Amino acid sequence: MSLSIYNTLTRQKETFKPMVDGKVGMYVCGMTVYDFCHMGHARVMVSFDVIVRYLRHQGYDVNYIRNITDIDDKIINRAAENGEDFNVLVDRMVVAMNEDFGKLNVLTPDSEPKATDHIQGILDMVQTLIEKEFAYVGKNGDVYYRVRKFEGYGKLSGKILEDLESGARVDVVEDKEDPLDFVLWKAAKPDEPSWSSPWGEGRPGWHIECSAMSTCCLGNNFDIHGGGPDLKFPHHENEIAQSEAATGETYANTWMHAGALRIDGEKMSKSLGNFFTIRDVLKEYDAEVIRFFLASVQYRSEINYSQEGLKDAEVKLNRLYNALKDCDLSVEVPAENKTVIDFKQRFVQAMDDDFNTPKAIAVLFELVTVINKAAGDEKHQLAALLKMLADVLGCLQTDPSEYFKQGVEVDEAHIRDMIEQRKQAKKDKDFALADKIRMDLDAQGIELQDSREGTTWVSK
Repeated sequence: MSLSIYNTLTRQKETFKPMVDGKVGMYVCGMTVYDFCHMGHARVMVSFDVIVRYLRHQGYDVNYIRNITDIDDKIINRAAENGEDFNVLVDRMVVAMNEDFGKLNVLTPDSEPKATDHIQGILDMVQTLIEKEFAYVGKNGDVYYRVRKFEGYGKLSGKILEDLESGARVDVVEDKEDPLDFVLWKAAKPDEPSWSSPWGEGRPGWHIECSAMSTCCLGNNFDIHGGGPDLKFPHHENEIAQSEAATGETYANTWMHAGALRIDGEKMSKSLGNFFTIRDVLKEYDAEVIRFFLASVQYRSEINYSQEGLKDAEVKLNRLYNALKDCDLSVEVPAENKTVIDFKQRFVQAMDDDFNTPKAIAVLFELVTVINKAAGDEKHQLAALLKMLADVLGCLQTDPSEYFKQGVEVDEAHIRDMIEQRKQAKKDKDFALADKIRMDLDAQGIELQDSREGTTWVSK
């Protein structure tokens, strides 16, 4: 079975065929860095991180580009509110973004271009659009794109021009030829950052930034363009119109959009009071639990964020880690072993079906069942296989013994002492005391696990 990907542009799954065998050029719209990243951002970034990891696992040489929008209205307004230079705000938020994504084990992209580093490329593209009469300078000095001149407008989102026209605001169109036209270059306003251009001082519009950065990094035509669900329209639709009008070439061959994140069934919104930053959630849950929760839903499906969902993810992750306990994960996984071949094939089959992580994770849990029944070398080899496959999802990255001790506030020496006291109580047939010790530790978040080899502990 070959890899198939749902293409938003064609609205169907397609067999993935990169432009160059063995190589993938992939651009994903990144953060507008004016505030801390929220769980919706985490959902998108983890989704595409899993996709990149799997492509590389399958042998593709992936050139992964994820941009940073470091100039726009939100950044300018927030910097003004804070009384700081916009660059200071941007630098601080980039550091925070990298901290948050790092904790979620999101890989650093191969290149992370900033819009302000591509001003010349933006100016060149805008000039080309003007020369081709796809753009014009408005009465207010802004440069606008002529939407109706691009015949394919709406092909990504399915929007119809007549419907868009009826919904356009008529009170802000006096500077445009048409209410549907969108801005490519904004004329400078007092006390705002600006750059020189043939049309006067100004700054780029949001949409043109990504067109310039992506084509600079990957060429006029590349394999995959991705982003969050809210970017399909107008951002990605406008990217296509700008880029294809400017270059005369197909922009991106495959368009991928992650599903929305909802909070207890409702859309995440500051106005509803259900808005959570990544660092808010990290205060309550281990980063691996959060990543596993996000990765457990297929990337283009909606995901419902809830305490119950995170707790369920924690239980499931614990089960995976339990299967690795006391196993030598450095052993070589035998390539010719029938069980190994079977699990590898079923894992790949699931991921080849549009990166179906729920099916892939179900395969991992089937493997856990086999591991728990195995013994000796076979147990170690299958545990190493589990670790190998989970690596593709960016999961099971911690030593099992350390994972189960994370977050425990009780001194380890104290725990060992209590285990010895319980052991002696059992020898003395003082089972009431043994039970009390177990319950006392349980109340402190410590779970004792008895086996033939003795008693071990994990944090709950």
